[in-house]
Amino acid sequence: MASKFDIHILSDSTGETGFAAVRAALALFDDKPFTQHRHVFIRSTSQLEAILAGLPPTPCLIVYTLADPALIGLLEDEAGRRNITLVPLLNPLIDAVADLTDQVPNPRSGNQHTVDDQYLERVNAIDFAMSHDDGISADYLLSADVILVGVSRTSKTPTCIYLAYQGVKAANVPLVPGQPQPPALLEAIRAGAAVIGLIATPNRLAQVRKNRLKTLGGTHQVDYADLATIQEEVAEARLFFDRHSLPVIDVTRRSIEETAAAVQLEMRKKAAKP
Repeated sequence: MASKFDIHILSDSTGETGFAAVRAALALFDDKPFTQHRHVFIRSTSQLEAILAGLPPTPCLIVYTLADPALIGLLEDEAGRRNITLVPLLNPLIDAVADLTDQVPNPRSGNQHTVDDQYLERVNAIDFAMSHDDGISADYLLSADVILVGVSRTSKTPTCIYLAYQGVKAANVPLVPGQPQPPALLEAIRAGAAVIGLIATPNRLAQVRKNRLKTLGGTHQVDYADLATIQEEVAEARLFFDRHSLPVIDVTRRSIEETAAAVQLEMRKKAAKP
Protein backbone atom coordinates (compact mmCIF):
# COMPACT_ATOMS: atom_id res chain seq x y z
CA MET A 1 0.00 0.00 0.00
CA ALA A 2 1.29 3.46 -0.90
CA SER A 3 2.55 5.64 1.95
CA LYS A 4 0.85 8.75 0.61
CA PHE A 5 -2.67 9.09 -0.76
CA ASP A 6 -4.47 11.77 -2.69
CA ILE A 7 -7.96 12.95 -1.79
CA HIS A 8 -9.69 14.86 -4.57
CA ILE A 9 -12.72 16.97 -3.67
CA LEU A 10 -14.93 17.55 -6.71
CA SER A 11 -17.76 20.08 -6.70
CA ASP A 12 -19.99 21.90 -9.15
CA SER A 13 -19.99 24.84 -6.73
CA THR A 14 -17.48 26.19 -4.17
CA GLY A 15 -16.42 22.84 -2.70
CA GLU A 16 -16.88 24.04 0.87
CA THR A 17 -19.22 21.17 1.77
CA GLY A 18 -16.80 18.49 0.63
CA PHE A 19 -13.80 20.25 2.12
CA ALA A 20 -15.47 20.56 5.52
CA ALA A 21 -16.55 16.90 5.49
CA VAL A 22 -13.07 15.69 4.57
CA ARG A 23 -11.49 17.87 7.23
CA ALA A 24 -13.90 16.49 9.86
CA ALA A 25 -13.16 12.91 8.81
CA LEU A 26 -9.38 13.34 8.78
CA ALA A 27 -9.48 14.88 12.26
CA LEU A 28 -10.28 11.41 13.60
CA PHE A 29 -6.95 10.00 12.40
CA ASP A 30 -3.62 10.63 14.10
CA ASP A 31 -1.58 9.76 11.02
CA LYS A 32 -2.73 11.69 7.95
CA PRO A 33 -0.88 10.41 4.86
CA PHE A 34 -3.15 12.43 2.58
CA THR A 35 -2.75 15.30 0.16
CA GLN A 36 -5.98 17.17 -0.55
CA HIS A 37 -6.89 18.66 -3.91
CA ARG A 38 -9.98 20.78 -4.48
CA HIS A 39 -11.62 21.03 -7.93
CA VAL A 40 -14.52 23.48 -8.04
CA PHE A 41 -17.19 24.79 -10.40
CA ILE A 42 -17.19 21.62 -12.49
CA ARG A 43 -20.11 22.17 -14.89
CA SER A 44 -19.14 20.26 -18.05
CA THR A 45 -17.91 16.83 -19.08
CA SER A 46 -14.81 18.40 -20.65
CA GLN A 47 -13.84 19.92 -17.29
CA LEU A 48 -14.31 16.60 -15.51
CA GLU A 49 -12.44 14.67 -18.20
CA ALA A 50 -9.47 17.03 -17.90
CA ILE A 51 -9.38 16.52 -14.11
CA LEU A 52 -9.59 12.74 -14.42
CA ALA A 53 -6.89 12.71 -17.11
CA GLY A 54 -4.56 14.49 -14.73
CA LEU A 55 -4.91 11.94 -11.93
CA PRO A 56 -1.88 9.70 -11.35
CA PRO A 57 -2.29 5.90 -11.65
CA THR A 58 -1.86 5.44 -7.89
CA PRO A 59 -4.87 4.71 -5.63
CA CYS A 60 -6.86 7.80 -4.69
CA LEU A 61 -10.09 8.86 -3.05
CA ILE A 62 -12.61 11.14 -4.74
CA VAL A 63 -15.21 12.89 -2.60
CA TYR A 64 -17.80 14.60 -4.76
CA THR A 65 -20.85 16.82 -4.48
CA LEU A 66 -21.96 16.84 -8.10
CA ALA A 67 -25.61 17.23 -9.11
CA ASP A 68 -25.51 16.54 -12.87
CA PRO A 69 -26.29 12.84 -13.57
CA ALA A 70 -24.11 12.96 -16.70
CA LEU A 71 -21.08 14.07 -14.68
CA ILE A 72 -21.76 11.47 -12.00
CA GLY A 73 -22.08 8.74 -14.65
CA LEU A 74 -18.78 9.74 -16.23
CA LEU A 75 -17.10 9.74 -12.83
CA GLU A 76 -18.47 6.31 -11.92
CA ASP A 77 -17.38 4.82 -15.26
CA GLU A 78 -13.84 6.13 -14.83
CA ALA A 79 -13.65 4.91 -11.23
CA GLY A 80 -14.72 1.46 -12.37
CA ARG A 81 -11.80 1.29 -14.80
CA ARG A 82 -9.20 2.67 -12.41
CA ASN A 83 -8.11 2.30 -8.80
CA ILE A 84 -10.37 5.12 -7.58
CA THR A 85 -12.59 5.03 -4.50
CA LEU A 86 -15.67 7.24 -4.83
CA VAL A 87 -17.56 8.89 -1.97
CA PRO A 88 -20.86 10.46 -3.12
CA LEU A 89 -21.05 12.75 -0.11
CA LEU A 90 -24.62 14.04 -0.40
CA ASN A 91 -26.32 11.07 -2.09
CA PRO A 92 -27.43 9.24 1.09
CA LEU A 93 -28.96 12.43 2.46
CA ILE A 94 -30.59 13.37 -0.85
CA ASP A 95 -32.05 9.87 -1.21
CA ALA A 96 -33.39 9.95 2.36
CA VAL A 97 -35.06 13.35 1.83
CA ALA A 98 -36.53 12.18 -1.48
CA ASP A 99 -37.96 9.03 0.13
CA LEU A 100 -39.37 10.97 3.07
CA THR A 101 -40.97 13.74 1.01
CA ASP A 102 -41.82 11.69 -2.08
CA GLN A 103 -40.15 14.37 -4.22
CA VAL A 104 -37.65 14.14 -7.05
CA PRO A 105 -34.51 16.26 -6.42
CA ASN A 106 -33.75 19.00 -8.94
CA PRO A 107 -30.11 18.57 -10.07
CA ARG A 108 -29.17 22.24 -10.25
CA SER A 109 -25.54 23.12 -9.56
CA GLY A 110 -24.79 25.58 -6.75
CA ASN A 111 -28.43 25.85 -5.74
CA GLN A 112 -27.44 26.38 -2.08
CA HIS A 113 -25.76 29.67 -3.00
CA THR A 114 -28.77 31.48 -4.43
CA VAL A 115 -29.43 35.08 -3.38
CA ASP A 116 -32.49 34.51 -1.22
CA ASP A 117 -33.74 35.91 2.09
CA GLN A 118 -31.32 33.75 4.09
CA TYR A 119 -28.40 34.98 2.01
CA LEU A 120 -29.42 38.60 2.57
CA GLU A 121 -29.74 37.92 6.30
CA ARG A 122 -26.15 36.65 6.35
CA VAL A 123 -24.93 39.74 4.52
CA ASN A 124 -26.80 41.95 6.98
CA ALA A 125 -25.34 40.05 9.94
CA ILE A 126 -21.80 40.34 8.57
CA ASP A 127 -22.24 44.08 8.07
CA PHE A 128 -23.61 44.32 11.62
CA ALA A 129 -20.58 42.50 13.09
CA MET A 130 -17.99 44.41 11.08
CA SER A 131 -19.53 47.84 11.54
CA HIS A 132 -20.03 47.64 15.31
CA ASP A 133 -17.05 45.69 16.65
CA ASP A 134 -16.69 46.54 20.35
CA GLY A 135 -19.78 48.74 20.00
CA ILE A 136 -21.57 49.74 23.18
CA SER A 137 -24.57 51.88 22.19
CA ALA A 138 -27.84 50.70 23.68
CA ASP A 139 -29.65 50.67 20.34
CA TYR A 140 -26.91 48.54 18.81
CA LEU A 141 -26.88 45.98 21.62
CA LEU A 142 -30.66 45.71 21.78
CA SER A 143 -30.82 45.05 18.04
CA ALA A 144 -28.41 42.10 18.27
CA ASP A 145 -29.49 38.47 18.33
CA VAL A 146 -26.82 37.73 20.93
CA ILE A 147 -24.25 39.74 22.90
CA LEU A 148 -20.85 38.22 23.67
CA VAL A 149 -19.02 39.62 26.70
CA GLY A 150 -15.52 38.87 27.95
CA VAL A 151 -12.04 40.10 28.70
CA SER A 152 -9.55 40.71 25.91
CA ARG A 153 -8.52 37.74 23.72
CA THR A 154 -11.51 35.50 24.50
CA SER A 155 -12.37 35.16 20.78
CA LYS A 156 -15.28 37.60 20.86
CA THR A 157 -14.68 39.24 17.49
CA PRO A 158 -13.90 36.11 15.40
CA THR A 159 -16.86 34.33 16.98
CA CYS A 160 -19.14 37.25 16.09
CA ILE A 161 -17.92 37.17 12.50
CA TYR A 162 -18.33 33.40 12.26
CA LEU A 163 -21.85 33.68 13.65
CA ALA A 164 -22.56 36.42 11.11
CA TYR A 165 -21.78 34.01 8.28
CA GLN A 166 -24.58 31.89 9.70
CA GLY A 167 -26.98 34.81 9.75
CA VAL A 168 -26.69 35.59 13.47
CA LYS A 169 -26.32 39.26 14.42
CA ALA A 170 -23.78 39.07 17.24
CA ALA A 171 -22.54 42.03 19.28
CA ASN A 172 -19.26 42.17 21.13
CA VAL A 173 -18.65 43.98 24.43
CA PRO A 174 -15.20 43.86 26.10
CA LEU A 175 -14.73 43.88 29.84
CA VAL A 176 -11.93 46.39 30.45
CA PRO A 177 -9.95 46.22 33.73
CA GLY A 178 -10.48 49.19 36.02
CA GLN A 179 -13.49 50.44 34.09
CA PRO A 180 -17.18 49.99 34.94
CA GLN A 181 -19.34 47.85 32.71
CA PRO A 182 -20.92 49.89 29.90
CA PRO A 183 -24.40 51.16 30.89
CA ALA A 184 -25.72 49.96 27.53
CA LEU A 185 -24.69 46.40 28.41
CA LEU A 186 -26.41 46.58 31.78
CA GLU A 187 -29.51 47.97 30.08
CA ALA A 188 -29.49 45.09 27.59
CA ILE A 189 -29.20 42.55 30.41
CA ARG A 190 -32.15 44.15 32.23
CA ALA A 191 -34.15 44.09 28.99
CA GLY A 192 -33.69 40.32 28.76
CA ALA A 193 -31.30 40.27 25.80
CA ALA A 194 -29.34 37.10 25.07
CA VAL A 195 -26.02 37.89 26.76
CA ILE A 196 -23.31 35.23 27.02
CA GLY A 197 -19.98 35.42 28.83
CA LEU A 198 -16.80 34.09 27.23
CA ILE A 199 -13.99 33.00 29.49
CA ALA A 200 -10.58 31.33 29.21
CA THR A 201 -7.94 30.19 31.65
CA PRO A 202 -5.45 32.88 32.73
CA ASN A 203 -2.51 30.82 31.47
CA ARG A 204 -4.07 30.55 28.01
CA LEU A 205 -4.89 34.26 27.91
CA ALA A 206 -1.35 35.16 28.98
CA GLN A 207 0.08 33.07 26.17
CA VAL A 208 -2.25 34.56 23.55
CA ARG A 209 -1.65 38.12 24.73
CA LYS A 210 2.13 37.70 24.72
CA ASN A 211 1.93 36.52 21.13
CA ARG A 212 -0.30 39.48 20.34
CA LEU A 213 2.22 41.94 21.79
CA LYS A 214 5.04 40.32 19.82
CA THR A 215 2.99 40.63 16.64
CA LEU A 216 2.40 44.31 17.32
CA GLY A 217 6.08 44.78 18.07
CA GLY A 218 5.53 46.44 21.42
CA THR A 219 6.24 45.60 25.05
CA HIS A 220 4.92 48.77 26.71
CA GLN A 221 1.68 47.11 27.83
CA VAL A 222 3.34 44.82 30.34
CA ASP A 223 0.22 44.37 32.50
CA TYR A 224 -1.74 43.23 29.44
CA ALA A 225 0.08 39.89 29.41
CA ASP A 226 0.95 39.68 33.12
CA LEU A 227 -0.43 36.45 34.58
CA ALA A 228 -1.36 37.92 37.98
CA THR A 229 -3.20 40.80 36.33
CA ILE A 230 -5.05 38.43 34.02
CA GLN A 231 -6.06 36.25 36.96
CA GLU A 232 -7.69 39.31 38.53
CA GLU A 233 -9.45 40.14 35.24
CA VAL A 234 -10.83 36.63 34.89
CA ALA A 235 -11.98 36.58 38.52
CA GLU A 236 -13.77 39.91 38.07
CA ALA A 237 -15.36 38.68 34.84
CA ARG A 238 -16.66 35.54 36.55
CA LEU A 239 -18.12 37.65 39.37
CA PHE A 240 -19.87 39.84 36.79
CA PHE A 241 -21.29 36.80 34.99
CA ASP A 242 -22.47 35.25 38.26
CA ARG A 243 -23.98 38.53 39.48
CA HIS A 244 -26.16 38.76 36.38
CA SER A 245 -26.80 34.99 36.01
CA LEU A 246 -25.24 34.91 32.56
CA PRO A 247 -24.37 31.63 30.84
CA VAL A 248 -20.63 31.21 30.43
CA ILE A 249 -18.66 29.42 27.71
CA ASP A 250 -15.05 28.46 28.36
CA VAL A 251 -13.20 29.00 25.08
CA THR A 252 -9.82 27.73 26.30
CA ARG A 253 -9.90 24.52 24.28
CA ARG A 254 -12.60 25.43 21.78
CA SER A 255 -12.19 26.36 18.16
CA ILE A 256 -14.15 29.33 16.83
CA GLU A 257 -16.60 26.90 15.23
CA GLU A 258 -17.13 25.09 18.53
CA THR A 259 -17.58 28.34 20.42
CA ALA A 260 -20.15 29.54 17.87
CA ALA A 261 -22.04 26.25 18.16
CA ALA A 262 -22.05 26.58 21.96
CA VAL A 263 -23.34 30.16 21.64
CA GLN A 264 -26.19 29.03 19.40
CA LEU A 265 -27.05 26.27 21.87
CA GLU A 266 -27.33 28.85 24.67
CA MET A 267 -29.48 31.02 22.40
CA ARG A 268 -31.86 28.12 21.80
CA LYS A 269 -32.03 27.40 25.53
CA LYS A 270 -32.96 31.00 26.25
CA ALA A 271 -35.55 31.07 23.46
CA ALA A 272 -37.15 27.90 24.83
CA LYS A 273 -37.68 29.41 28.29
CA PRO A 274 -41.23 30.64 28.96
